[in-house]
Amino acid sequence: MTEIVAQVRSGWGLLTLNRPKALNALSLSMIRELRATLEAWHGDPAIAAVAIRGQGREGPFGAFSAGGDIRFFHEAALASDSRLDDFFDEEYALDHLIHRYGKPFHAFMDGIVMGGGMGISQGASRRVVTERTRMAMPETNIGLFPDVGGGWFLGRCPGRIGEYLALTGRMIGGAEAVTCGLADVLVDSASLPSLWEGLTTPGAEAADRPAERRGEGDIPHREAIDRYFSLPVVTEIVTELERDGSDWARICAADLRKRSPLMLHVTLELVRRARHLTLAEELRIERGLMHHCFHRPPGTASETVEGIRAAVVDKDQAPRWQPSRIEDVTPDLWMPFFESPWSADTHPLRGLA
Repeated sequence: MTEIVAQVRSGWGLLTLNRPKALNALSLSMIRELRATLEAWHGDPAIAAVAIRGQGREGPFGAFSAGGDIRFFHEAALASDSRLDDFFDEEYALDHLIHRYGKPFHAFMDGIVMGGGMGISQGASRRVVTERTRMAMPETNIGLFPDVGGGWFLGRCPGRIGEYLALTGRMIGGAEAVTCGLADVLVDSASLPSLWEGLTTPGAEAADRPAERRGEGDIPHREAIDRYFSLPVVTEIVTELERDGSDWARICAADLRKRSPLMLHVTLELVRRARHLTLAEELRIERGLMHHCFHRPPGTASETVEGIRAAVVDKDQAPRWQPSRIEDVTPDLWMPFFESPWSADTHPLRGLA
């Protein structure tokens, strides 16, 4: 089965992620095909604009992408497979290409949109969501950090929503995504087929506009989010949440206690650094972080390998984090993650503008 369906109609390049049984989780081959196609279309004067969607299990739409293929990450890490490095080198280059694409790029973010799915949609010039959209950057659940430019685009959310979403991995809906600046317009999912077909219908002047616009969605507990997630370190955030006493704060603190303590500290630092960086600079930092995630310490002792094992391999949901407590993570443990394993001249993403 072709995992990327690419069509050209009436000046539009149309892309469909076509791995529905895996919720369109991105494989290395999919990343390579997307990048090659987009580069070719960028230089083709016959292509005026691009649109991307996901194939659901029951037909087009219904799911965008659940992220990267984390089972592959686990297997490749244990086997010291060089394709793991290739995956992140090429995925981040693809994400950067989309952010800087010189033609209109429309992302139809219906259904699940997580991780790598956010990477290939957040750079779109028009990000369409629906009432079925379920959006998240849940990487701290598996001993990772929000990558694919996550520090950069979450860091640009209003207030401290970025820190909140990055640390907790909390899922939001389409209306909330508009409020957070992670989507541009909300439409009814029922209108998606006609909107998609309307892109390439001659004479359909209004086809490029959604059939229905709605107001933004409220972010529950917004005042508390800004208050607690502006605190300087993860330990203080969790301590103050636990002191709050409200059900929301209690649940939020309990969720954070389940995440990798080490990667919570890395994640908070990334989001706050990224506010002052270009996307290319942030992606280069991410690439170094990802290297350390699979190599510090090496092999099965890695937080990330352990997190994926517990979540999707053994499915015991009992990761053995090291350290096990947020309070035991000191700067000498997380700061080395921000030391690049490469010089500026040898960095695999040195070519990003």
